[in-house]
Amino acid sequence: MREKIKELNEKFKDKDTKELLEYFLKKYRGKIAFSSSFGAEDQVLTDLILKIDANAKIFTLDTGRLPYETYDVMDRTNLKYQTKIRVYFPRSKDVEKLYQEQGINGFYESIENRKECCYARKIVPLKRALNGVDVWITGLRAEQSSTRELMQLFEWDEGNRVIKLNPLILWSESDVWDYIRENGVPYNALHDKGYPSIGCAPCTRAVESGADIRSGRWWWESPEHKECGLHIKEKK
Repeated sequence: MREKIKELNEKFKDKDTKELLEYFLKKYRGKIAFSSSFGAEDQVLTDLILKIDANAKIFTLDTGRLPYETYDVMDRTNLKYQTKIRVYFPRSKDVEKLYQEQGINGFYESIENRKECCYARKIVPLKRALNGVDVWITGLRAEQSSTRELMQLFEWDEGNRVIKLNPLILWSESDVWDYIRENGVPYNALHDKGYPSIGCAPCTRAVESGADIRSGRWWWESPEHKECGLHIKEKK
């Protein structure tokens, strides 16, 4: 599979983002899906994808602890594009177990606790969402954090056994916002309040202008740990 990923990266490295999406949405129709957390990058991809294929599978993971503003932009997105983005929730028994073992906010107490919370609320639902999918589209960008700077256009996700396609991997933050403004794309109101990266409400806070993009995520942890487990690059 590594050889196939290498070939894909070489073959499509100079492709325009729209052309890239058109090709893969057609080639893998019914076997390709885009996961959105309704951040700025994901809103760009939602606009691009639905303009190509109004029936493309787009899904989100509702952890049960999202900010109000995320639900608001979800609603505005569904209305604008006349769609209903699919929502996957954690299993109730997993959330109940978390509360029994950690309490309400036990994820602040240790990295292990926090990762258990992310696992129950994100990773387990993701596996359901990716069932039957061969290509998983994400909104990752290389400059977002130290954990993502080595990621490429195509990756192999061993845990989910899918090809991961990162169409915006080389886009800059200004590229993202230029597209949003030029195309009238709805975006999360928290972006205007100092939140460049938005996850669950208790694990996200505003940052000062010019700060690292993901410094407001899990701010009590060191940068190398700031992933929930959805996007861990395979070690070679």
